[in-house]
Amino acid sequence: MPGPDAAFWQRRFESGDTPWDRGGPGPQLLAWLDAGALKPCRIAVPGCGSGWDVVELARRGFDVQGIDLVPAACARAMAALQAAGMAGSVVQADALLYRPAHAFDAVYEQTCLCAIHPTLWSQYEASLHAWLKPGGRLYAMFMQCWGPGEQARPEGPPYHCDLAAMRVLFDDSRWLWPDAPALQVPHPRGWHELGLILERR
Repeated sequence: MPGPDAAFWQRRFESGDTPWDRGGPGPQLLAWLDAGALKPCRIAVPGCGSGWDVVELARRGFDVQGIDLVPAACARAMAALQAAGMAGSVVQADALLYRPAHAFDAVYEQTCLCAIHPTLWSQYEASLHAWLKPGGRLYAMFMQCWGPGEQARPEGPPYHCDLAAMRVLFDDSRWLWPDAPALQVPHPRGWHELGLILERR
């Protein structure tokens, strides 16, 4: 398997070496929720990590399922749900292979794609397409791995999610792209993410 494996991510969570963790839900997720662009439904959060987004969605009445590859992350997310007294589920699974028993209305994708080696992105896109109902929405945050005056990083994780590459990966024949430009959201590491809402055809 190219790129980091489950053992790599398990070590990171066990040691607390998780610099991508904001310590709370993603700011653009909160903005979409507050604006009513994302309303209670059955939703998946792949690469849910410590579970901040899962807890926030559960708190707002969503039927939410977190998905993560490694036991340490799943344990953190479940503990966060329990500590908040919220209903929700967390599944330990490989997002490239996982197929839910029932389709989702929405997927919130922030940290999973950029953690997967680009040679495996087409498998991940296929999973997201399979998870969603026709007309279901993908709330995507595409990581842009450079700061002012820097070149995009060829190595990872995180892997740079160039917008032109995303247009190819999430092809128009399978996904409806919005007419509005992507939202630029600052990232704690000095980079930024591009927020877009895609619809599964």
